[in-house]
Amino acid sequence: MTNSPNVVRFDAAATGPLSGVRVLDLSRLVAGNMLSVQLGDFGADVVKIESSAGDPLRDWTDDGQSLHWKTYGRNKRSVLLDLRQSHDMDALVALVRTADVFIENFRPGTLETMGLAPERLLELNPDLIVVRISGFGQTGPYAQYPGFGTLVEAMSGFAARTGFPDREPVLPPLALADMISGIYGAQAVTMALLAREKGQARGQVIDLSLLEPMYAVLGPEAAIHRVTGKVKQRTGSASNTVSPRNVYLCSDGKYVALSGSMQVVAMRIFDIIGHPEMKSDPRFATNVERVRNRAAVDEAVGAWFTRHTRDEALRIMREAGATVGPVYDIADIAADPHFRERGVIVEVEDADNGTLPMHNVLPRLSETPGGWRRPAPRLGEHTDEILNEAGITRASRAEPGKRAS
Repeated sequence: MTNSPNVVRFDAAATGPLSGVRVLDLSRLVAGNMLSVQLGDFGADVVKIESSAGDPLRDWTDDGQSLHWKTYGRNKRSVLLDLRQSHDMDALVALVRTADVFIENFRPGTLETMGLAPERLLELNPDLIVVRISGFGQTGPYAQYPGFGTLVEAMSGFAARTGFPDREPVLPPLALADMISGIYGAQAVTMALLAREKGQARGQVIDLSLLEPMYAVLGPEAAIHRVTGKVKQRTGSASNTVSPRNVYLCSDGKYVALSGSMQVVAMRIFDIIGHPEMKSDPRFATNVERVRNRAAVDEAVGAWFTRHTRDEALRIMREAGATVGPVYDIADIAADPHFRERGVIVEVEDADNGTLPMHNVLPRLSETPGGWRRPAPRLGEHTDEILNEAGITRASRAEPGKRAS
C-alpha cells in the first residue's frame, strides 16, 4: 500500500447528496457508466443489471486487468439477470418499482420489444426517471444507425475541426462523445430529480443522444457559418479565433502550450520574445490581424521557444504575466505536485494492486461532497443481496428456462 496522502479507502456507510436515490443501470460500455458513476460517487445506489456476459467494459483490459471497469464501476452494485428468462424479467420489474432512475442504451425500439417501453415503466413506477442513451436519438432518420461514439465524433463536425489542414481529420483517442454525453446525462438526471422534488413533474423520459452533446462542443460554429458563409478549417494546435495560440517546441524537445487570447497578454508575449515592434505593426496589432497573419506570429513565437528549455520558457513567460503551460503526458501528471496536493488523482485501495490511481470524485462540493463507498463489483456480486431487498428470494424465483413473454 502506497504512503501517498491521497489514499482513499472505501466506506460503505458514506453518504452524499444523492443518498437514497436508486439507479438501475442497464447500459453497456462508456456513456451510461460515465453517467451512473457520477450519480454513484455522490451517494446514489447504482445497481448494474448485467447478463452473464457482463458489461463489455469489463473486457477492456490492460495487462490482463479491467482498469476501465475498476474506474467506472466504482460505487456500484452488480446484479446478474438473464432478461430472456421470465423469472429474471419479473425480478427486474420488481426492481423498477423500487427505483428512481432507469438507464438504458439499447438500440431505439429494443426496450419496447422487451415489453419495457417508457409508458410501461412509468405505469409500474410513475416517479421513475427513464434515461434512454443512443447514438442519434430516439427519433429521426438516423435513429436506427449503430450508436458508437466514433461515428458521432465524425458526424458531429468535431473530427473535421481536429488535426492539420494538410492531413486527414483526427478522431479523439478516447471515448470523448460518450464521456461528454455521460456528463450531460448526469446533469439531466439531477435536474429531473429536482423537478420531481419541487412537484413540477413526477417521472419523465430523458432522450440522450451522443450526437447532440458532441455537436454542442462546437459552440457558435453554425452561427459563424451562417453569417460568414465560411466553413472553419483544421488548424492543428493553432486557432482560427485567436492568435498567438499554439503548442511550441522547446530546446530540450519538450512542448508548451501558449494562449494570447486577451489583447494585453498578446502584447506582453511580443515583449517577452524580443519583438516589441510587432505591437504596433498593423499585421499584428489586433487579434483579427494576428489571426490573418497567424503563420508569421507562430514563426516569431516559435523561434523564441527553441532557444529555451521548457522549464526556462515557463518561468520567463509566467513571471512576465503570459498564459502558458506545459504539454503533459500521464507520467508528467503523476509527478506534478499540483495534481498531488489538489488530489486530482487519488490512490484507491484495490484488491489486485494494493492501490490504484483514479480521478477523484467531481465536482468538489464544500458541504455535501461525494465519496468512495465500494470498489467496482465482481459480475453478479450483489444479486442475492439486492433481490432480497426487493423481497425476492432464491426460493421464490421461478424455475429457469422460461422465456419472458
